[in-house]
Amino acid sequence: MSSPAVPPSAPAQAIPDPVQPAAQWRAAWSLAPYVWHYKGRVLGAFALLMLAKLANVSVPLVLKEIVDGLQHPDTALVAPLLFIVLYGLLRFGNTAFTELRDSLFARVLQRAMRGVIYDVFRQLHLQSLRFHLERRTGGLAADIERGARSIRFLINFSLFNIGPTLLEILMVAGILFAKYDPWFGAITLMTLVVYIGFTVLVTNWRLEFRRAMNETDAAANARAVDSLLNYETVKFFNNEAYEADRLKQALGRAEDAAVKSEVSLALLNVGQAAIIAVGVTAMMWLAAQGVADKRMTIGDLVLVNAYLIQLFIPLNFLGTVYREIRNALTDMEKLFGILHRTPEILDDPDAQPLAVARGEVRFEDVSFAYDARRPILRGLSFTIPAGRTLAVVGSSGAGKSTLARLLFRFYDVTDGRILIDGQDLRQVTQKSLRAAIGMVPQDTVLFNDTLYHNIAYGRPEASRAEVLEAARAAHLDRFVAGLPDDYETRVGERGLKLSGGEKQRVAIARAILKNPPILVFDEATSSLDSTTEQAIQAELARISENRTTLVIAHRLSTVVDADEILVLEAGRVVERGRHATLLALDGRYAELWRLQLRERSSLEDTGRAAP
Repeated sequence: MSSPAVPPSAPAQAIPDPVQPAAQWRAAWSLAPYVWHYKGRVLGAFALLMLAKLANVSVPLVLKEIVDGLQHPDTALVAPLLFIVLYGLLRFGNTAFTELRDSLFARVLQRAMRGVIYDVFRQLHLQSLRFHLERRTGGLAADIERGARSIRFLINFSLFNIGPTLLEILMVAGILFAKYDPWFGAITLMTLVVYIGFTVLVTNWRLEFRRAMNETDAAANARAVDSLLNYETVKFFNNEAYEADRLKQALGRAEDAAVKSEVSLALLNVGQAAIIAVGVTAMMWLAAQGVADKRMTIGDLVLVNAYLIQLFIPLNFLGTVYREIRNALTDMEKLFGILHRTPEILDDPDAQPLAVARGEVRFEDVSFAYDARRPILRGLSFTIPAGRTLAVVGSSGAGKSTLARLLFRFYDVTDGRILIDGQDLRQVTQKSLRAAIGMVPQDTVLFNDTLYHNIAYGRPEASRAEVLEAARAAHLDRFVAGLPDDYETRVGERGLKLSGGEKQRVAIARAILKNPPILVFDEATSSLDSTTEQAIQAELARISENRTTLVIAHRLSTVVDADEILVLEAGRVVERGRHATLLALDGRYAELWRLQLRERSSLEDTGRAAP
């Protein structure tokens, strides 16, 4: 089922300011399209709600007639009995209409929640790489979880508690005005006004404590998740106690913020109780005076008392609802901040699908900086002819991996342009662009799912036969044959149950299954041992045949067969040519080559010397 349309997004990077109440109410209003998408059920639920309220308001009127009827022995018993039956029917009707309302509205609530979470999830995946590099996974997860809980509360209680309760109070005040001393209605309304005013003022004052509690809780959660994701590093450096102490400090800050929030809540509750106590006392004093003066009957006293219970208990609950709604709005700020955040990289309104005829890739005078104060690429120009392999080498920080990120359009170039078959990447859709490029990264991160799922991820719609063929082409079949659960073996979080070589073969199988015209190998073998590297390198060479290939390499031994090699330094090409040509120049490439030969020789000597 498609989700209802989301309201227009704010400008890029525009997340609602958490200290502005207007931003919170904008977040609440953002829920309206999700709820109104099922307006038939919403209107039906409101009709049942009104019937429940009418039944509830009528109960004290019937109860008065029962009591007054029993006060007169000469009255026929049939009248009180009829009112007793009516009293039972109204009580049942109130409960039945309420339950029917909840049943009718349940699907609206669940689908609205599902729609919001689905759209937030999609929006997260639409965000730029910069956003995901800067996010805190644990804190983000906590924000989403808290926001999701708040959606349910906000929809349910804002629609079915605040407005209807206020309406019920006004109806009761009107009855008291019409039937009794106007002071009954006046006290009811005055109590309502003072109660609401006090609740709004104190609740708004408390928001800073609630927000601080959320922030510190998210920070503690982020600290715990980050530590668990890096548990091997923690073990390597024997820092379990250090991590526990950092978490303890974060939890301490969260504790202090939570205590302040709870203390301020207690002050709010005491004030609300005092206002209600004054109103109830004044109303009962008036009713007792009326009975003593013979202006009111015992039934009238019962009616006033029933209305007091019927009004002030919901009024106290109304204060709680308002307080929780403000808390829910605070909790939802970051959730809807994500939903309304415009991605950094957007398709041009006139963007067309990329049409790959040959697969030529061209960088024309490309400059780029993650931060304007620190340029990464400076006027870079080169061409990868269709079906050829171009390698880029250089020292760390030269800008090699940035080329792959720009080719995938994770970022837009600062100056210049990148073209595929003459089409500027900014003028084609991102979906079609990324469908045309396959990637084998240095660090292959797998989903915590089956081996089959992780291979099929290269093209989820592929048949099982195609997935198994891709696995065989990547020489995974022999490895899989030795697993107890075959392709249904679960690989663990981030693929930690597999070795580096096994994960790289999964990445190769994904690329084979995707079957793109353009391939990018981003230091795909740099983290492997020499034997595994040679095996993986042979497979990479085979799948790159007749494909336009960009190889980003640290180990020069992996690029000796490239059609052209670029040597990158400080974002500029300082040398270019084939392997033999660059060695003959005796420049930067030759220097890197000699350095790596010495490193390899040293490692081999160390290995031979080992016992």
